[in-house]
Amino acid sequence: MSDEPYSGLLGAFPYAFRSSESRLFRLYAVVGGLLALAVALLFGLALVAVLGQTATAEGGTFTFSRSLYVLVGLFAVAPLVAPVLFVARHHRRNGADRGFDARMATAGFLFVLALYLAAVVSTPAEQQQTTAGALAPVADTLYALPRPLGPAIPAAVAVGMYLLARRG
Repeated sequence: MSDEPYSGLLGAFPYAFRSSESRLFRLYAVVGGLLALAVALLFGLALVAVLGQTATAEGGTFTFSRSLYVLVGLFAVAPLVAPVLFVARHHRRNGADRGFDARMATAGFLFVLALYLAAVVSTPAEQQQTTAGALAPVADTLYALPRPLGPAIPAAVAVGMYLLARRG
C-alpha cells in the first residue's frame, strides 16, 4: 500500500491505481477515468450549445433546461468516478483489499453498461433502428420498455454501488 496522500479527485486516480493489487480495478481506473472525462466533455459542450441557443431568452423554462443539463451530467459522471474514490478512501482508512477493489470495479463496469442500456431504452421511437442478428430480440425488448424506465437503470446501479461501498 502506498502511504502517499492524495488531494481531491485528480489525485485519487493515481493513488488508487498505484495502491490497488486488483487488475480489474486498475483497468476500471483507466477506462472509467477516460469515460468520465469524455462524458463530462460531452455534457459541457452540450451545455455550451444550449447556452448559445437560449442566450437571448429570459428566465423560466430555458433556465431550467440549462440547470437540467448540469444535473444530468453530474448524475452521469459522479458514479463513473465513484469506484475510484471509494477505493482510494478505503485504502487510506483500511489498507489494501483486493476483493473490495474488484467489487468496486465490477460495480463501475455495471454502471457503464447501465448507462448504455438507459440510452437504448430512452431512444425516441423515430430514432430507433431495426436490428438483425442474434441480439435483435434483446434490442427489441429494450426498445419496448417504457422510456421513463431508462434513467432508473443507472440510478439503481449507482445506489447499489453506494451500498456496496458502505458495506466495505
